[in-house]
Amino acid sequence: MQENAIETIELEMAVLFRRFTSITHKKFGNLDRSAYLLLHQISAHGSAGVKTLADEFRLDISTVSRQTAALENKGYVYRIPDPSDRRSYFLQITELGKKELLACKRARLARITKLLENWSEEERELFGRLLRKFNRTIIEE
Repeated sequence: MQENAIETIELEMAVLFRRFTSITHKKFGNLDRSAYLLLHQISAHGSAGVKTLADEFRLDISTVSRQTAALENKGYVYRIPDPSDRRSYFLQITELGKKELLACKRARLARITKLLENWSEEERELFGRLLRKFNRTIIEE
């Protein structure tokens, strides 16, 4: 890859993060970004412990513990004991959590749909594939 292409990617990523943060700084429904991602992970992959969630999002355990405690206080998740270690627990999404997750997802999809309304389906698919590839590359690092 030419240095010019890497410079373009670096700058465009910085601009993307700034602009996306500015348009999504508000909550979609009752969920902020961290709550949305945690609920999505639990919903899509089943119950999970705090350590597993922290590893998935490359966060420290105390941060995820604080975030999941907030989800539990709102009734979006509940704890189930880890049968192999009674001191540990897994988090499971509640019906209320599923409802809030779906409402938030719909609002986020509506926003992204509006932003990409002038893009062709081919451009949307390519962008989605490249974002997925980039995110997987970060995980593998």
